[in-house]
Amino acid sequence: MKLKTIIVDDESHARENLKILLATYCPELEVCGLADCTSAARKLIDELSPQVVFLDISMPSGTEGFELIESLPDKKFQVVFVTASKDHAIRALNANAIYYLLKPIDVDELKTASKKLLSTSELFANNQEQLLNYMRSLENLSKSISPAQNLQRITIHHSRGFKIVDPNDFMYLEGEGNYTSIYFSDGTSYTDTKSIGVYEELLDKNRFFRIHKSYIVNVLFVKEFVNEDGHFVVMKNNTRLAISRLRLSSFMELFKSEKARPRI
Repeated sequence: MKLKTIIVDDESHARENLKILLATYCPELEVCGLADCTSAARKLIDELSPQVVFLDISMPSGTEGFELIESLPDKKFQVVFVTASKDHAIRALNANAIYYLLKPIDVDELKTASKKLLSTSELFANNQEQLLNYMRSLENLSKSISPAQNLQRITIHHSRGFKIVDPNDFMYLEGEGNYTSIYFSDGTSYTDTKSIGVYEELLDKNRFFRIHKSYIVNVLFVKEFVNEDGHFVVMKNNTRLAISRLRLSSFMELFKSEKARPRI
């Protein structure tokens, strides 16, 4: 199976370099067009109906990649954003489970992205609802770009596809390697492919606190603090989670503040 792919970047050497890398290491992605600006990209997308678009974020205004996606009414393709700087835009991409690559492009990361694109393409072919969820994630990007804005929606991967959720419904998160299990206030849970470190960067620090290398808690759902044979919090669902000694003092200071007191 080959996925029809276009590359959009205002720098000619960047377009050609990525084209060569894809031909050499990712033959399952067939490059069928190159564009150097958003208007040329729109024309290519209309003419070729690609399945994958590699899109430079800053061409040259700093947000033109996002603006292109926002302007397209029909987004039935996967996007891999490419950027030279790890700025606040990465936060928006992570929040919406959208693939991205940092320049200079690492071959192993490119191969990993290619495998994900293939598996997700198969998922979309068999499940139109998951394609719609992905399209909603792309639409959420423009609302998530501001570095000062708290994220209102987060897209998570799970075993059956994508789910768009309100992070305020997270009770706590548990990380293991490159995966994070998210436990919701309604008793449901999902395992996402983002690490807990990514979630620590994404979530509102006035509400969420990393109490341990493996745990982040929503302080509004903390029911009790226990100082017995260690330090623990008891969540609303009676789950008991350890607080590391290094994080205890900061946690106590946060929890003493008015905004962190439970209101449940």
